[in-house]
Amino acid sequence: MIMNKNNSNYFLPLVFVGIMFFAIGFSLGINGLLIPYLKKAFYLSSADSYLIISATFSAFIVFGYPAGLLIQKIGYRKGMSVSFVLFSIGLALFIPSAKFASFPLFLLASFVSGAGNTLLQAAVNPYVTICGPIESAARRISIMTIINRSGWAIAPIFLALFLNISQITVSLQDMLVPFYIIVGVFIMLGVLAWFAPLPEIKAKGEDVENEIDEDIALTTFVNSKKSILGFPHLLLGVLALFFYIGLDTIIFVTPVDFANTIGLANPETYTMHTVYAIALGCIMGILLVPNVISQTTALKICAVSGSVISVLVVIMPTHIAIHLVSLLGFSSSMVWPAVWPLAISHLGKYTKVGSSLLVIAIVGGAIIPLAFGWLKDITGNIQLAYWILFPSFLVITFYAFIGYKMGLKRVKFQL
Repeated sequence: MIMNKNNSNYFLPLVFVGIMFFAIGFSLGINGLLIPYLKKAFYLSSADSYLIISATFSAFIVFGYPAGLLIQKIGYRKGMSVSFVLFSIGLALFIPSAKFASFPLFLLASFVSGAGNTLLQAAVNPYVTICGPIESAARRISIMTIINRSGWAIAPIFLALFLNISQITVSLQDMLVPFYIIVGVFIMLGVLAWFAPLPEIKAKGEDVENEIDEDIALTTFVNSKKSILGFPHLLLGVLALFFYIGLDTIIFVTPVDFANTIGLANPETYTMHTVYAIALGCIMGILLVPNVISQTTALKICAVSGSVISVLVVIMPTHIAIHLVSLLGFSSSMVWPAVWPLAISHLGKYTKVGSSLLVIAIVGGAIIPLAFGWLKDITGNIQLAYWILFPSFLVITFYAFIGYKMGLKRVKFQL
């Protein structure tokens, strides 16, 4: 499914892309840890503290489409490098934020980091999806997901070397040293991305002027569409990813807060439990897709199990529920790897635009966690706030069974 004359092995490029995925997870892990930390420092409500995550993810709706246009102009490799420049600026802003104890400046820093995240996501996700057969894209993305979540989990453990997460009195000055280190690392990653051996690739049908089309039915189907809005399976995929990113953020960001609330020791370790669960799901995806089960079947299993477990999280005792939150990592493991290739399949010349829309869907990470914080405030119970996960999984379940094939009756496909 690659429109690239060079059929070279993509192992080395994917190694470099894996580093990028780790950086994405690490940056989001930093933001997640700041929620309970800044809540104590600034005496914030739960909803206000989750504005840190909202500021990060709101950048996706602002920069999602422009990011796609920029990548179309300068290519994937340079797009990744520029993203680390934005990342470095945003992370550097956390330093004066801590020095001046300014919560608005923290929000600005999160927003700029989110802009870098947007550009990086817009580059690495379609790159991994189209650099091989579309039917095995979930396997490649699963590998990247494990790497990404490892970065997310390591981030709070890294900060815990410098900060006492569970302490009552918080000194923002303690944040300076770790952020100096992080900024330096991200600058080096930007340089690495610029010189990385990443060949430019195009999806099938994307460069119609230079491509000898082997699928007349697909070309006829794509040419019958006047805009990207003519692909229901893509638009429903955007909706599914919107809710997925929201619930995925919650199950990674909130375990530390949940553990603190119910008085468990070493709260920073509970994010790692979620990583174990998602790693298990991804490993199964790597081993089973597409030879044993299809990407679609994997998505159905995750969607249905997630719907059931999300209800159990709310009704079970807290000492069990916190582990069920981590178990949801298994249910979410194959959602992104499966939805992405399902949604951008059969787009042809609209592939880059479709990828940009899928990146914009990441704004769900701004809205759903904010709603979670609001529910926590009005109920006074973090466990009840997890009710928001159930309708989110229901949307994904609809896409897994019906939404992924809507509007594609005229095209033969098997994903």
